[in-house]
Parts: sequence; structure tokens; C-alpha cells
Amino acid sequence: MARKRFVATRQNAPEDMPDTLTLSSEEQTRASALQEPALPGIAELDHLLHALQARAVDGISPAAVMNARLDWLVHIANSPTKQASMAQKAITDCMQLLTYAAQSLSDNETPPPAHIDRRDPRFRAEEWNVWPFNIVAQSFLLTQDWWHEAMTGVRGVTKQHERELQFMARQNLDRLAPANFPWSNPEVIAHTLQESGMNFVRGARNLVDEWQRRWTGKKPKGLEAYEVGRNVAVTPGKVIYRNRLIELIQYAPATDEVWREPLLIVPAWIMKYYVLDLSSGNSLVRYLVGRGHTVFLISWKNPGADDRDLGMDDYRRLGIMAALDAIGKVIPKRRIHACGYCLGGTLLAITAAAMERDKDHRLASVSLLAAQTDFTEAGELMLFIDESQLAYLEDMMWAQGYLDTKEMSSAFQLLRAADLIWSRMIREYLLGEDETYNDLMAWNADQTRLPYKMHSEYLRELFLENRLSAGKYEVDGRPVSLTDIDVEMFAVGTIRDHIAPWQSVFKIKILSDTDVTFVLVAGGHNAGIVSEPGHPHRSYQLMKLKEEDTYKDPEAWRRQAPLHSGSWWPAWSKWLAERSTGKAKPPRMGAPKRGRKPLRDAPGAYVLEP
Repeated sequence: MARKRFVATRQNAPEDMPDTLTLSSEEQTRASALQEPALPGIAELDHLLHALQARAVDGISPAAVMNARLDWLVHIANSPTKQASMAQKAITDCMQLLTYAAQSLSDNETPPPAHIDRRDPRFRAEEWNVWPFNIVAQSFLLTQDWWHEAMTGVRGVTKQHERELQFMARQNLDRLAPANFPWSNPEVIAHTLQESGMNFVRGARNLVDEWQRRWTGKKPKGLEAYEVGRNVAVTPGKVIYRNRLIELIQYAPATDEVWREPLLIVPAWIMKYYVLDLSSGNSLVRYLVGRGHTVFLISWKNPGADDRDLGMDDYRRLGIMAALDAIGKVIPKRRIHACGYCLGGTLLAITAAAMERDKDHRLASVSLLAAQTDFTEAGELMLFIDESQLAYLEDMMWAQGYLDTKEMSSAFQLLRAADLIWSRMIREYLLGEDETYNDLMAWNADQTRLPYKMHSEYLRELFLENRLSAGKYEVDGRPVSLTDIDVEMFAVGTIRDHIAPWQSVFKIKILSDTDVTFVLVAGGHNAGIVSEPGHPHRSYQLMKLKEEDTYKDPEAWRRQAPLHSGSWWPAWSKWLAERSTGKAKPPRMGAPKRGRKPLRDAPGAYVLEP
């Protein structure tokens, strides 16, 4: 097959950096569509115009919004029954609210017409149960319910547009919630009276300090307490390999003997790697090393404008495949357990399928942590993922060469705006409280960029076209199939995951032809994975799905899987040990005689780059 070669950027390149990057003919076609090196002036003007617009509307395509609203308007206008139903609900809600207002004035035990979710931090304070603020809260909650009913169940509206409309309605209502205003928030009123308004003085200071830090590029106040290499990402180890995209860390053994098969961990490059090596008490890496596992971990480079043309296949070759080659120098002739987290797990599944297709049998097992391989139920991240939205995002990234951290942070915060935006503003600006951070929150603020080409390929080929689950995703010009993976798999889903819903993660059993041990853990996308032994309120369900078993849907599996209290980490460590071939003396750090001399101490240099 004809192949095109181009020389990678060599500035500040280490000696072991590959001299060339290769593209198949199929990849060249996709790359040419993304790079557009010789745009006519008018087309370039369109790109620039869309990029400027995107900054003003948080990267959401106006066309996508208009399509969703027009779809709803046309069908609701042609649905007199639905209109009558909504009018009836509005009258009923008003009557219930008036009745509740009258009865609760004399009886505090009167049941409210709308349910208050105690997980909603905005109405958690007891002051919201006192008249008249209970009426204010109930009025908002009933309005919220009415709009939800209005946006759903309209015959003819596409499910995608329905989800988009619900999301937009929720964002608008969250902005207007009575908790956001000092005159309608009883908790703020009480603090103001007790402190003679000093809470507003502190809140103004917090606001000014936050803006100063944003303009000067400083970390948010309170994050200075967590420093990479000092009190987070401190598990001892060495960087044994480096190229333009990764540093590979080998962690020092903590036991006299180790399991013969090492473990390679592939984190997502949407954030920095050390979510799996936080403080000493909740470091998954430290935990595994302490139980006799030899752990290697990829630390991804934070890409800049010069890396705009790095694609998914570059991350596969320069990332996972390069790491496997380096591990083979340190521990030759050993199979390797591989684990991928989030986007790193998706890439690992692609890589494992390609390796098996090409008769490369170096993997001993595959573990996927909150990682999707089928994107038909990819949660709220699928909102606005259509041709219009992707074109808009591509134009936004085209102007700068990458997706910026601020844009990604805003998108993730909007998914949980009540918790991550408005509740924080109430605490910091109206109550005058300082934000308190833990190590996981500090890591979450230490974000990375995504290259233009990679992010476009990821959204188009996986999210929009779902090529991987259909057996159409190509590696080296040929499609890969997850059914080719013949090593056992360990898959973890988290109950409250807005990024990779556990029902979506569960689909790996449908797509693979091997035994899958599936685990469902309490917590969200990050907190459910960082679930160290001893952490309170943690539990998990675990049950093995054998290749020959008949299919169980996610809810059927959940009803049957035994419930265990505590962390899932010991179960995974035991699972890895049972699929190893015994113990041996720990390997040396690196392999100086084979060209893998340790380069520097962990956590390395890439994780420290802004």
C-alpha cells in the first residue's frame, strides 16, 4: 500500500523520538479534509467568522439550536392535545401551589406539591422549608416540572432534539433559580443579617481575586496547596522513555517479589495522568505497586498549536504501541496487562483489536475503566453532536490548532451547572465563603488541550458515526473489530457518570467475544474510579459475564450482581493476580543496556507543562 511520510516537528526532540510519522492513503484523505492547506480566501473567511462566533456562544452552533427549537415549535403547534394537556397542568399546578401556600402558613408539616431533591444543593438548607421561602422554592420546582413536560412527549420531535431542548431549558431555569438571588435566598438573607453584610464584602473580594487570577493565568485560590511532585503524583518511579507525545513512567517496586506480568495504564489525555496517582492515601498506582504489581503509566504531553495535526492513530502508535515496545525492552518476553481509563480505554480497545488482527499477542488482559466502545448512549456529551455542531467546533479549533482547556471546562460544567456553576457562585459571591479543594478537585482544574485533528476524528468517527461498534473504524487502512480481542476483560462503570454512562460501558459485552468481568461502582466518572479502600460510602457490584452465557441487559445484570461494600480496587488487584503466571524478582528500573536508560524521576516533565 502506498504510504505518505512526513517529518515530525523536531524542536527540542529527545534522541529516541521517532523521525517520521506515517499515514495510510485512507488517513491522507481524512487528513486533507481537516488540514485544508490551501483554502480560498472566502472559505478561510468562513472559518474565521465561525471561530469568532463560537467564542461568543460557548462553541454551540446556532444552527443546531435553531433546528431543535423549530422542530419542537412546528410539532407543538400541530398538537392541540398536548397544548391542552400543558394548559391543564399549568392550572392544576397553580391551584396546588395556592392551596399549599395557604395551608403551610399555619402547618409546617403540609406536604409540598413538588418533590425537593435533597441532592440539589440549592434547596438543601432548612430555611427553604420556612414560609414564604417554601412557596418560592415550590413555585420554581413546579415551573421546572412544567417545562420538562412541555419539552418531552411531543409526537414527531426527534429524540436528539428533545434531549437538546431539555438541556437548554434546564440551563435557562438554572440561571433563574431563586437561590441565585440574594433577595430570594433565605440562607443568604440570614447570613447578611447576622454579619451586617460582610458576606457581600468577602464575596466581592472573591470575585475580584478570581478575575485577577484568570487574567494573569494563576491557579484558582486554594489550589496552591496541591503541587505535582510534592504532595500529588509522588509515587516513586522513573521516566524510562520519551517521545513527542508521551513519557512512560516505570514505578519502583514496593515488594520483594512481583507478579511476572507487568501492568500498563493508559489514562485519558483530556486531563493529566495523575488522577490515578493522587495523594499517598488514594493513589491507585501506589496501591497496585504495594500489592506486587509492576506498573507502567503513560503521561501525555499537553499539545499546543504545533501539534494540531496529531490524530487518533498518532496517539495509538506514539502512545500505547510505543509504550508496549519500551516495556518489552525492560521486561522481555512477557505478556502485559493493559488498562485504559476513559478516552484512554477507548483507544486501548482499538489498539487491542488491531493487535489481535495483526497476530500481535503481547497483551495478557484488557481492563477498561469508565471507557466507552459504543457511543449510541454516550450521555449528555452527545448533545448537539451533529454535522452542524461538529463543523462549528472544527472551525473553532481550526483558528488555534486545538480545543482549549477553558472551552472544555465550560462544557463539562454546563452538564452539571446547578452543582458546578450556580451553587459555587452562591457560596463564594453571596455567602462569601472560600472554596475548599481536595486533591481530586485540584487535579480536575489542571486541564489539558486537545489537538485539532484528533478531536475532530474522535467526535466524527466515534461519537457521530459510531464506527468502532460497527466494525468500520480503520487502523492502518483496515477496519478493526472488538470481537477479535480474545483476552479476558475487566470493565468498570460508575453509577453517576455524565460522561460515560455505565449502561454504555456495559455494551463491551455485546461487542466482544470473550469473558468480561463487569463492575458497577458507586460514585461518578472520577470519584467512582478513585475509590480507595477505607473511603466511606463506597460499594460495588461485580459479576462475570462468560463468553458462552446468554445476554443480560444492564438492568438485569444489576438485579443479579452481588453487592459488596468498600472499594473495588482489591477485587481488580486479585483479578490481575489470578491472570498472572506467578511471581519473580522485581525488574530493574529501565533497561540501560537495551537503550532504555531512566531519563528522570517521576512524575516527569510533560505533566508539569502548562
